[in-house]
Amino acid sequence: MKIKTKLRLGFGFLFILVLSFGLIALFFLNELSDKSKVILKDNYKSLKYVAGMRRVIDENKFPLGGPQRQVFLTHLKNESLNITEPGEKAAFQKLEQAFKLLNANNNFAAKENNVKDLYAALHNIEQVNMDAIYAKNELANAASSKANIYIMIAATLSFIILFTFIVNFPGFVANPLAEFSAAIKQISRKNYKQRLHFENDDEFTELADSFNGMVVKLNEWENSNLSKIKSEKSRIEAIIAQMQDAIIGLNEKGEVLFLNHLAAKLLSLDEDKIVGQNVAQLMQKNELLKRIIKPETADNTLKIYADEKESYFLLENREIVIPNFEEQSEKTLIASSKSAGSVYTLKNITQFKELDEAKTNFIATVSHELKTPLSSIKMSLKLLNDERVGAMNEEQHELLTHIKEDSDRLLKITSELLDLSQVETGNLKLNFAITKPEDIVQYAIDAVKFQAEQKSIQLELNCDQNLPQVNADIQKTAWVMVNFLSNALRYSAAKSKVIIDVFQKDKFIQFSVQDFGKGIDEKYQKRLFDRYFQVPTDGQNKSGSGLGLAISKDFIEAEQGKIWVISAIGEGSRFCFTLPVVD
Repeated sequence: MKIKTKLRLGFGFLFILVLSFGLIALFFLNELSDKSKVILKDNYKSLKYVAGMRRVIDENKFPLGGPQRQVFLTHLKNESLNITEPGEKAAFQKLEQAFKLLNANNNFAAKENNVKDLYAALHNIEQVNMDAIYAKNELANAASSKANIYIMIAATLSFIILFTFIVNFPGFVANPLAEFSAAIKQISRKNYKQRLHFENDDEFTELADSFNGMVVKLNEWENSNLSKIKSEKSRIEAIIAQMQDAIIGLNEKGEVLFLNHLAAKLLSLDEDKIVGQNVAQLMQKNELLKRIIKPETADNTLKIYADEKESYFLLENREIVIPNFEEQSEKTLIASSKSAGSVYTLKNITQFKELDEAKTNFIATVSHELKTPLSSIKMSLKLLNDERVGAMNEEQHELLTHIKEDSDRLLKITSELLDLSQVETGNLKLNFAITKPEDIVQYAIDAVKFQAEQKSIQLELNCDQNLPQVNADIQKTAWVMVNFLSNALRYSAAKSKVIIDVFQKDKFIQFSVQDFGKGIDEKYQKRLFDRYFQVPTDGQNKSGSGLGLAISKDFIEAEQGKIWVISAIGEGSRFCFTLPVVD
């Protein structure tokens, strides 16, 4: 039976029960009303007529006059039409006979006897009706008591039935729902052995069958998925164990999830015992682990003694972010994510470090060896230009000029390579001295003044007065300014302008060189300070070695400053750096 049908039958039964109780109460109340009406209607009229006739007799003497006789006869006639009780008819006949005799007999003694008979007859009629009223009153009382009893019984039965219905009927719907709720909670705890069984042929039974089918499918999926997860976990653990890089995995609570054999060897830890422990406690006893988890510098290269030699490792840290499937507020409208932990990887770059050092040493050696013959070439060029050696024609002068330009360019590249090798090997030495910012700028302007005059470019200096002094290597800082100015002059059109700004900003002195040339594309700006990087040109300007800006960046950062560029196509470029002021 369907739930809808059961609900209809249940509420229909309640309706019939309430209707039956109302009909029973109405029946007994109607019966009681009828009996009351009979008492008032019949017997009250007879008593009224008797009282009217007695009043006529009491107030008048016989023989009665016309009006009094008419009144008496009217009451007598009405009484004859209202005879309803047993014995009332015989009493009425005696009353009628006594009245006739009283009117016909003139003897005084006989009249007295007739009057007595008349009173007796009236009394009999009155007594019969009074007895009937009493009897009917008793019957009405009995009917009232009976009605009260039946109504009380009906009310009691109705109350018991309604109370039983109220207590039991909601459970018909609530109990299956409670079982469903408990079963769903068990499923949420992954208890896929939970089953529901209902014997009734209704929607709950169908729903229970569907629920049981769903649980079976979930159980099958869980078993198959669990085996896949275990297989994937074993495969991932095997891959991590065989990797040539040291790997450490932490969960969101900072506990060690895994680490491979190489990581355990580098950290001198037991990989079987370390899993599950809190990394904060482990860092207190392991300095290398602390350097990996919380590095003190931005340098990601670590030097570790391993395999009986110093090895270099590149530290990489990746945070693992997964979708957030936890219960959220009802107001949440979009999906969120959360951190599942971090993975730390140490890549062995010892071989590359050794190759890089070999490259740096080779460049330093070659650059140093090239400086001697280049210096000799410059000296020979200077002697050739001396007229005391001999006069030269115009073509020879032009050839010497080209040789001198190429020699200068080659000597500059050699000097830059030497400076770069010093930076890479950590042998960069700075000679700090307290100096005025305007002296550094003026030194650089003097160095490029001849180059600016050749292209008729105006050098405009904007320098604030009374600037605080800076603690810097004057020669290397001026070299950076010269590099900025040389690049600006190279890429500026003839008869244009280059602006040099020097001003204080917070606790730093900012130097900048602004040109109005072609500008630098945004996609090249992030790589400008990389070593050996050169912005593609149209062939009109000779490009350098790609080391000038990289070396400038090393010099400025070694002096605790910052360096950057601001440029846009068609608007020129502005190269800037800052140095801290002297306290």
